[in-house]
Amino acid sequence: MLFHNTIYMFKNFLVCLAFISVVACGSKPRVAIEEGGLSLKPSLQHEIIAKEVVGILENYSYKKVAASDSISNIVYDNLIKSLDEGKNYFLQSEIDEFGQYRNTISQDFRNGDLSSAFHIFNTYNKRALEVLQYALTQVDASHDFNKEETYINYRDKQNWFTSDAELKEQWRKRVKFDLLNLKLTTAEGKDEMAKHKETLKKRYNNLISQAKQTNSNDAFQLIMSAYTNAIDPHTTYYNPSFAQRFNEDMSNTLEGIGARLQMENEMVTIKEIIAGGPAFKDKTLKMDDRIIGVAQGNGEFEDIIGWRLDAAVAKIKGPKGTVVRLKILPAGAELSAQPTIVKLTREKIVIEEESAKRSIKTVKGDDGKNYRVGVITLPKFYIDFEAYRKRDPNYKSTTRDVRLLLDSLNKENVDAVVLDLRNNGGGSLQEAIELTGLFIEKGPVVQVKDTRNQIEVHQDEDSSVSWKGPFGVIINRYSASASEIFAGAIQDYGRGIILGSTSYGKGTVQSAVDMSRFISSVNKLKLKAAGEKDADTPNGAPEFGQINVTIAKFYRINGSSTQHKGVDPDITFPTQFTAEKYGESSEPAALPWDQIRSTNYNKVSDLSSIKSQLAAKHENRMKNSAEYKFLLEDIEEFTKAMNTTSTINLNEGKLKKEREDNKTKNRTRLNKLLELHNMPLWKEGQPQPKVEFDFILDESLNVMKDFIKLKNS
Repeated sequence: MLFHNTIYMFKNFLVCLAFISVVACGSKPRVAIEEGGLSLKPSLQHEIIAKEVVGILENYSYKKVAASDSISNIVYDNLIKSLDEGKNYFLQSEIDEFGQYRNTISQDFRNGDLSSAFHIFNTYNKRALEVLQYALTQVDASHDFNKEETYINYRDKQNWFTSDAELKEQWRKRVKFDLLNLKLTTAEGKDEMAKHKETLKKRYNNLISQAKQTNSNDAFQLIMSAYTNAIDPHTTYYNPSFAQRFNEDMSNTLEGIGARLQMENEMVTIKEIIAGGPAFKDKTLKMDDRIIGVAQGNGEFEDIIGWRLDAAVAKIKGPKGTVVRLKILPAGAELSAQPTIVKLTREKIVIEEESAKRSIKTVKGDDGKNYRVGVITLPKFYIDFEAYRKRDPNYKSTTRDVRLLLDSLNKENVDAVVLDLRNNGGGSLQEAIELTGLFIEKGPVVQVKDTRNQIEVHQDEDSSVSWKGPFGVIINRYSASASEIFAGAIQDYGRGIILGSTSYGKGTVQSAVDMSRFISSVNKLKLKAAGEKDADTPNGAPEFGQINVTIAKFYRINGSSTQHKGVDPDITFPTQFTAEKYGESSEPAALPWDQIRSTNYNKVSDLSSIKSQLAAKHENRMKNSAEYKFLLEDIEEFTKAMNTTSTINLNEGKLKKEREDNKTKNRTRLNKLLELHNMPLWKEGQPQPKVEFDFILDESLNVMKDFIKLKNS
């Protein structure tokens, strides 16, 4: 089985979205143009695939969920949310009419009936075209920017519109805000309203063009995602083109900025920074930042709000060595906030070369003694499978690289080692097991339970140990899968101290299955007779697409699942990424946590007493730490912004003042941090300095200093 070699990273669905175009689904789409919008129809192949996907998830997946009223409710909600999460298109009357499908849509899929889902999609598409056409008429309308008026962009907590008049009023305000937003980005004293109107017309016409180009394959991909996400957040059907690019991206190179992207509320949102890429090196972009504009080199910015993700990605990606500028709304910032500009030079990012790296940090103890700590940063658990299969003695892998780094740290006589797994989304299961073996003697590392409830214990068979001294592991909310297996094993063995925040909680295993295995010869003949078998799919792509289905679950050697709960650190640091909004526990369809019998293993040591002492010393330091207080303030501001309905002022004077106040506030905050580090302050008119302070790492090193002293006492 595939899971013996690799753990698909928890962000695989984002990989698919961020780097591929939504094109042919393996059969000729049935598309008709009607007045007011498209009338898309499912193909026979769509109907056959839908039926088989339901059958796979009912009979072969780990969860084995039957199509039922309760699942239909979730599928229905997923579909509505994926189409109009911000409630900017549908009317209440349309939602009421769709209600007839709420309890039956999954059972319809089981029978190959996609008519209800396509009806919902067509209604959305028609409504989107109507409101965008209306928005175009409002660009040249008269707008009073001195009027006291507000606008809510993201309406997920609001009621659906009850009339066309309400819908049009919302879009009138949106056009007014878009114009005002563009106006406020113009240099003081310059009147470029005519230019702003042309920019906005181009934006809306682009959106209209994209909506008209939508085909039945696009609809089918979205509909099937609504179904699979109702079963399990890591089970996904990919149409042939998606499947082809998904598989290529798991092993090949990418050219671009080095970020995985997802569409949220009509904005391209950064969901992962790829180690080694331009965004990673620049250190300006962060998780959940939103890209609202793209410029090639020193050219003019092109607005990408509302674009299809594949179209936006095509603008962001590009050949190695070329420059792209991004207009960014930082995570947590309101839509009305002043965007920042980030300039990046595109590079070729070789996924397999996200290698482990080391450094040595010096920490001064209370006794005046300097302690040297080796820090190994590991962005993923990688292995060159091709070279490994060919028995190449020099194949590249995580364990081999880290072993060499540990050898060098041993020669330099460091006092402790820290492995930084923050933002490490997983990778090879084999490497997670073998890497654990560098720090323990022989023994079990992880348990895997399959769909038949059979449990297999994966062991480290190598008795050699590469590092025997004090050891720490740093994790955060985006440490997932293989990272959690490793951290959990180190914790269970008492081999080291786990620091940071609770990990993601991705404790499931997926296998990629070619859908052609499930399409009967009878159905293949039907498709051939219908003229759909020889569809124009990419060369090498699976003809009927691919399903990545959950087939097993991970358990720690103490019997606790890593699923849902993740790994809790021994020394906890605060984080803005809460369990309610981020990680496996935020996914409604995620498999639950459970426990099985513990394996037989011998602890390296009992660190319970040392852990309590380390926690006490850490808490005492935090009481007097200005940086810690700064971190708490930042988290509080971020949480407040994320939980507040974004009501935007459409009065030019007031909105301008809000922006200036926010700009001053941000400069004051940054200067406070710079002052803490005795750095030159950021003055008005100067470019914003890049801040690379890492409080979590710095305090982790302090904890390790205490650990060294306690171990030696």
